[in-house]
Amino acid sequence: MAAPRALAAGAPAPGKAALTHPGKAILAGDCVRQTVRDHGVLGLYRGLSSLLYGSIPKAAVRFGTFEFLSNHMRDAQGRLDSTRGLLCGLGAGVAEAVVVVCPMETIKVKFIHDQTSPSPRYRGFFHGVREIVREQGLKGTYQGLTATVLKQGSNQAIRFFVMTALRNWYRGDNPNKPMNPLITGVFGAVAGAASVFGNTPLDVIKTRMQGLEAHKYRSTWDCGLQILRKEGPKAFYKGTIPRLGRVCLDVAIVFVIYDEVVKLLNRVWKTD
Repeated sequence: MAAPRALAAGAPAPGKAALTHPGKAILAGDCVRQTVRDHGVLGLYRGLSSLLYGSIPKAAVRFGTFEFLSNHMRDAQGRLDSTRGLLCGLGAGVAEAVVVVCPMETIKVKFIHDQTSPSPRYRGFFHGVREIVREQGLKGTYQGLTATVLKQGSNQAIRFFVMTALRNWYRGDNPNKPMNPLITGVFGAVAGAASVFGNTPLDVIKTRMQGLEAHKYRSTWDCGLQILRKEGPKAFYKGTIPRLGRVCLDVAIVFVIYDEVVKLLNRVWKTD
């Protein structure tokens, strides 16, 4: 299975650019050209299955938790203000971090480090998971839990805060005003951009805490201090530009699909 290698082949995430091939694929455009040149267009989709393993349950937990919380926090008119949207997003982010994101991200980062080492050990996704659990126990899949909770919690808090604020502004005094998918996509892209600038430093720390050299850090706080001391403030924003393009598109698509699925379900049974 080619999943692990694909994780290193795509655009570098925060703190991961230097983990792939030093001196190569530093910029997103260069990374795409090298990937297509070496592996063809299909090379851009290597590891899709491993991405789905994490994305599907992550989205389910995120939106399920958000809907559960928001249904208990709406006012008598069924409106959810931006502050309550932020709190619901925070709860959704913490839930997805604990249930899905932390183990999946820990495994992914370990795969990236392993596949770019001189002698890779993991033959595929499931083999890698078995080896990690066998050698380190389940704890080995939960490295950097604090950083992940902080990152995902702030991530979804920012996104749902911005999305809720923009939706309320667009709908005005009519909370039932329909949302055009194009408008939803634009609002989602704005929310994604806000989350990138708001929590990239936490993502960098999370990545370091989940890597093969995580033993160098005593805690999340110590990791942040070491990065600041040894690499300077700019290190907290490594990979911001490639992440910005990916996240804006990702969040826009996810919110559009989610809204359209809710509309479809509302035709069958009431979900509001």
